[in-house]
Formats: sequence, structure tokens, C-alpha cells
Amino acid sequence: MKVYIKFLINLFNNSFLKVFFTFFTIILITNILDQIDFFKDTDISFYNLIFLSFLNTPSVVFEILPFIFLLSTQVFFIYLIEKKELEIFKYRGLNNFKIIKIISLYAFTIGIILIIFFYNASAIMKNSYLIIKNKYSTDNKYLAVITNNGLWIKDEIENKINIINANKMDNEFLLDVSITQLNKNFEVLNIIKSKKINISSFEWKIYDALILKNNLVSNLNEMDFKSNFDLQKINGLFSNLSSLTMVELFDLKKSYKNLNYSIVDIDSHIYKITSYPIYLTLITIFSAIIMFNIGYQKNSFFSITLGIFLSVIIYYLNYFLNILGTNQKIPLMLSILLPLIILTIVNFTYIIKIDEK
Repeated sequence: MKVYIKFLINLFNNSFLKVFFTFFTIILITNILDQIDFFKDTDISFYNLIFLSFLNTPSVVFEILPFIFLLSTQVFFIYLIEKKELEIFKYRGLNNFKIIKIISLYAFTIGIILIIFFYNASAIMKNSYLIIKNKYSTDNKYLAVITNNGLWIKDEIENKINIINANKMDNEFLLDVSITQLNKNFEVLNIIKSKKINISSFEWKIYDALILKNNLVSNLNEMDFKSNFDLQKINGLFSNLSSLTMVELFDLKKSYKNLNYSIVDIDSHIYKITSYPIYLTLITIFSAIIMFNIGYQKNSFFSITLGIFLSVIIYYLNYFLNILGTNQKIPLMLSILLPLIILTIVNFTYIIKIDEK
């Protein structure tokens, strides 16, 4: 490896690590404050609060990686500008475009590494965080999971434990449903079977119910069934996809398909993760273009402030397009690709003149 490439990569590594750990620390402290507020009425040690905060922090850091890459690139160029290194590189025949090429390729490599290792590690930690925190939650007696055998719900209400299994979902309806009702001693009270149940509210409507009780069978055309779950709550239970590794995401997608459950949110999450190396590369190039255009004329504070402002705009643009995609107002793939296309156009427009700077 040429000396100047090694120098640039080491400098980018130092800039990235400084920004990364600065934000990691800030988010960790914020998480600790959140945990203190959440557990204020619970007897839990401060050590456990820190441990929970540490488990939750990496997944949050992963979400703001584009922001971290943008600022890291700015810190990288601030050093080069202040130390007159760019002038030395130009004197030795190393132009601006080649510098951007080196750090953008390196950013792409880091992006792939972060997806393979950091994302999956953060997902495992996030899952552990949710499991531990759920033990202290008032909702810990309720549970809903999706497996290859359909949707399974454990629901405790009115001194009864309901074990509910549905093979399919169709909008607000559960299809091919079996409900086993148990008492607190886990003794079977009765079993309810139905082809169709409306779960649009907490007062479920069971159609053509077949009830097995004390070895007797009875039928009801329609019956009400109280639950702690409705359609909105069930949908919300599966919204924290950041706690799933890539393998688990694909397994869940397969289970969703078997249940006839919408896979839009999972696809959106998978597309977002797999496109991250490209996104981080484009952000790095974008930040470099900013520094080449204003870095010489403005001080470091102005450059970083501008970077933060632009990061916020990019974040909300992504967030807005993601909502449109998951709500199927625009094609899902377009909601992921459009920010990348916009960044590519902006970068290409300015990078062709970058050596004039």
C-alpha cells in the first residue's frame, strides 16, 4: 500500500473513531437517563441501568451512522486543511478527486463491515435489552409471536389465560383460530375454534364459534371475546425490527408470508440495511464536496454546523420517504433508492469540478 493511501486511511480511521465514540457516549448517557426515568418506581441497581443502556446504545448508533460518517469526513478534511496537507498532496500530484476516491472506497468497505458485524451484534444486544426490560414491564403477562405455525398469543385477562393460535391474517381478521382458555392453575377451561375472528377492537367478534367444554360441544353464530390485544397492538408488537439479525429478518419474513401478514416493514428494513454501504459512501463524498467548496473560506465551527444542518435535512428526507414507502404511497424500492439517486446526482454535479478547488 502506498504511503499516502495508508496516511489517508489512518487519518480517516482516527476521525471516524473520535466522532463514533463521542456519539456513542452521548447516546449512552441519554439512555441511562431514560432508564432512570423508566425504572424510577422499580427496585433496580444503577449497575443494571448502565448495563441496559449499554445494550440499547449500539442499535441507536447504527441508525445515525450516516450522520457520523458525514461529520467524520468533515473532521478528516479540517485536519488536512489546517495542517496544509492538501497543498502538499497537490504539489506531489495527488488531486482532490483521487483523495475522495480513496476515502469513499474505504467508507464503502467500512459500511460492509458494519453491516456484517456491528449491525448483527447491535441486534442481538437490542433483543437482550427488550427481553430484560419486558420483565419489568406491566405488559410482561402478554406475549405475541409469529412462527411457521402462524400467530401465537398468550393473553391474561379476567383471571384467565388465553392461548390463541391463528393460521392466517386477512386485514383485521384472524383466520382458522383456536383459543385454549386456562385458569391460573393452567387447567383447561374450554377450547374455542373459529374460521374467522374480527380483532379490530379489544372486543373481538368470533363468528361461527365451536366451543368444547367438559367434553360437550356447542355452537354460537357470533360471540364477543375480550382481549388485551387489538389489530393495532398486534402490529405494534412486531415493529422493532432492529432487534433482529439479518438471518432472523429473513426467517421472520418467511413466517409472515405463511401467515399472510404484510412484509412491507420487513422488506423496507432489509433494503435499508443492504443499501447502507452505498448510502454511507455517498454521504462521505457529499461531505468531502462540502469541505472542498467551503472548507478553505470558513472556520471549522461553520463547517461542522453546516454538516449538522444538512444531516438533519437528509435524515428527515429519508424518514419521510420511508413512511411513504411503508404506507405504500410510493413503491417501496423507490422510497429507498430516491435518496441515493438524489445524493448521486448532487455528488456527480459537483465532483466533476472538484479539482478546480
